[in-house]
Amino acid sequence: MKTKVKSGDLVLPGDTLGISEEFIPLHNTYEENGKIKSLIVGRVLKDYRNKTISVMPCLELPPILKKNTHVIGEVIDIKEEKIALVRLLGVKGLKRPIFTNLIAGIYLPNVQRAYLNKMSDAFHIGDIVEAKIHEMLGLSYISLRTVEKDLGVIRALCTKCRNPMAKIGRNLVKCTNCGNIEKRKLSINYIIKGEKNEN
Repeated sequence: MKTKVKSGDLVLPGDTLGISEEFIPLHNTYEENGKIKSLIVGRVLKDYRNKTISVMPCLELPPILKKNTHVIGEVIDIKEEKIALVRLLGVKGLKRPIFTNLIAGIYLPNVQRAYLNKMSDAFHIGDIVEAKIHEMLGLSYISLRTVEKDLGVIRALCTKCRNPMAKIGRNLVKCTNCGNIEKRKLSINYIIKGEKNEN
């Protein structure tokens, strides 16, 4: 688990960059409870001389979305335990974020191969997921899929205290703060590894 970010590190929305006692938050950052966090997918820029911190989007061509493209997104809502709504943040492998506010959906049958009773056993609001575009009708309808092992949640926050969760089993995560254990459909690339990680 990365405890302190450095200039040049790639960060996701919501990642903690530092504390407001040490830095002044600037471009693409915000302050929450004394912590400075990233607004976008980008690279950290710390200016120790002026005590400022920013996140810079990397300059590339705008991401092109099409079927089977791997995307990174944030779960923003769960509808009737049957669909997870995901705000698309970027395309895997490209450093430039998606600036358009695109929302995609993951339907219950497209989450995993094994039976899944309800969506909240796989995803929660605030989770960062890697998914594959399953179907598209322009930008108005985008359906995602997370069945493969490398797809699913790559970062989760505790639903009780909103602290990071460490992977402790195939589809289990444990809060690094309060010890709360929850289910997720985890990617094998989940960011925070616990001591009992099975993969």
